[in-house]
Amino acid sequence: MTSTPSPSGDKHGLDGSILAKNALSGPPRLEDIESAIEEEPPASRSKIVSWASWDWGSAAFNAVATSFVFTVYLTSDGMFTDKTTANQYLSWGMVAAGILIALLAPITGQRADRAGKGVRMLGAFSFLVFVCLALMFFVAPDSPLGPIGALWLGIGLLGAGNVFFEFGSVNYNAMLNDISTPKNRGAISGFGWGAGYIGGIVLLLFLYFGFINPEVGLFGVTGENGLDVRVSMLIAAGWFGLFAIPVLVNPPKKRVVRHDIPHESIVDSYKKLFATVASLWRESRNTLKFLIASAVFRDGLAGVFTFGGVIAGSVFGFSAGEVIIFAVAANVVAGIATMAFGPLDDRWGSRRIIMISLCLMIAAGLGVFFLYRYGATTFWVLGLALTIFVGPVQSASRTFLANVIPKGREGEVFGLYATTGRAVSFLAPMMYGLAIALGARILGDGVDATHWGILGIVVVIALGLVLMIPVKSQKALIGESAS
Repeated sequence: MTSTPSPSGDKHGLDGSILAKNALSGPPRLEDIESAIEEEPPASRSKIVSWASWDWGSAAFNAVATSFVFTVYLTSDGMFTDKTTANQYLSWGMVAAGILIALLAPITGQRADRAGKGVRMLGAFSFLVFVCLALMFFVAPDSPLGPIGALWLGIGLLGAGNVFFEFGSVNYNAMLNDISTPKNRGAISGFGWGAGYIGGIVLLLFLYFGFINPEVGLFGVTGENGLDVRVSMLIAAGWFGLFAIPVLVNPPKKRVVRHDIPHESIVDSYKKLFATVASLWRESRNTLKFLIASAVFRDGLAGVFTFGGVIAGSVFGFSAGEVIIFAVAANVVAGIATMAFGPLDDRWGSRRIIMISLCLMIAAGLGVFFLYRYGATTFWVLGLALTIFVGPVQSASRTFLANVIPKGREGEVFGLYATTGRAVSFLAPMMYGLAIALGARILGDGVDATHWGILGIVVVIALGLVLMIPVKSQKALIGESAS
């Protein structure tokens, strides 16, 4: 069902009794407006599907560019340089992107909220991601830039794509409150995440059988000069662009739009950002605790996928094709699990889903470390077990936060969510490297210690779990005092 105006024609379908009640005392109070809005029917199925379509298309960037195809291509030993150097350069590029996101994501969201331009901003950033994906076609070892120059071009495009994708995600996530109610928010959020994983499955399978696996793929494409991967990035660009369109032409109806906000400068935006942080500190410190805890464990989740392909190849001897097959299986498992956990999120509560999932991820990660000598079977079983809980944690975190955001400030607070998530984006890569260095020191020279990197990721997830313990349930967060 779609939301319709009330017989009296009040904006947002507000009941006339609200206006009558406040006729002598001034305009409707914010709490009355929010109460009436909350009673509106949920968004139509077409708007929910249009919204989730962006998640489906996002697999082109998340799965293909950052996790299993393009980054593996950039860091392949001997492709542009040795794999150690390539990984170091890649990490520096991602740190730079993370700093930009941390500085700009919150004011991007809040400015879009105030101007009522969330859809327009989502469209702009989606287009920029599309451009970055398409330009990855030109990242070739034999390019005029030379191998190292081409490597830096690829890292630059990946970093810029990350910045634009995160900015777009701020506006996209802020739409969740516009298509859901507290009763179905977990299920709809899980549906979106699940669509992303399923989209990743379809796209990865097409790229694997069409270009990556065969010696001569579709249209006569081969692996010479990385052409199979480069053409795959063109396909990924088209995929993302196509599935970003539905939410732009059929966007959710904004439940609260503020038209009385004058033009503001960047400095003004930062002042309002600091005011937001200060108000959260005074009125809902648990929200800040959650933002900090989620920043840490979400970076651990990112580490699972960022280094999953590297671990599969370096520690367990997977070929490039086998890495993609594992990626497909991981997306199947994660997609099913995310959709299955969505209703449980509504029933059990987001906090419980997060805590249980993190505990089981730690157990699976430790299993990968201690049982790595048993070979590929270990990674297939326990690696897939890890991916079961990545999606539910991400979805439940989004739901947890969405339930406590005041109407009209979704982009602002989700901007903080993006900021805190990226403010520690160095943590998983750093712990991964430090753990390998520690393992090399313990095992001695000449002994491969790559598998120790798994412990670094586990430590980050465990730290996030510890920080999550004092965070109260959703109901306790609402109307919480600072005491």
